[in-house]
Amino acid sequence: MKTPYKNIYNVLKLNRFIVLAVVVCALLSSTFSVWMVFNTNQKALNSAFAINTDGSIIPLKLVTQKENFRVEALAHLDLFHNYFYNIDASNYERNLEKALWLGNSSVDNLYRQKKADGVYNRLLQYSLVQKVLSIDSRISENDGSYGFTTITIFEINRGSIIDTYELVSTGNLIMVDRNFPNNPHGLLITNYFENTLKKISDES
Repeated sequence: MKTPYKNIYNVLKLNRFIVLAVVVCALLSSTFSVWMVFNTNQKALNSAFAINTDGSIIPLKLVTQKENFRVEALAHLDLFHNYFYNIDASNYERNLEKALWLGNSSVDNLYRQKKADGVYNRLLQYSLVQKVLSIDSRISENDGSYGFTTITIFEINRGSIIDTYELVSTGNLIMVDRNFPNNPHGLLITNYFENTLKKISDES
């Protein structure tokens, strides 16, 4: 029995369908490839890089994040030292309560030690005014952890005598949830320690 020949029109129609399918697939593939190249190029243009001190390349976004952290950290330290050391008989309880929100138990322990030593009683008894004149903080980073050294200059007004002191304090900073207005910067001081305190001048 002879095999019947296929209708030539059906064969051509099938071939045309196959060719069209291949062309459409090729167009879709080319379009996707062009889109991927364009998207990658845009990401590359929008991503800048910076050279680290050791020669390594780091994304500029990370640099920006670190710069933002530094600004927040300096503001946090400035706020804390103002609350903790800028005190007088009328505001010390309010200021110290605000300062305790910005640090962990190391700050609370220092506060309790000062209270036990009679620092705040003398503030009330002699109507002393302790005023912060300047705060200079330095932030350091080591393997993702942040430490600080702060030099606080403050004066104690004893009425007829004004003594000026320099306090050097150190500690670490960790990130926590923001709690406005108690902790607006989302940072917490840990391992806080008053290293040195010295009188630098007095006026009589």
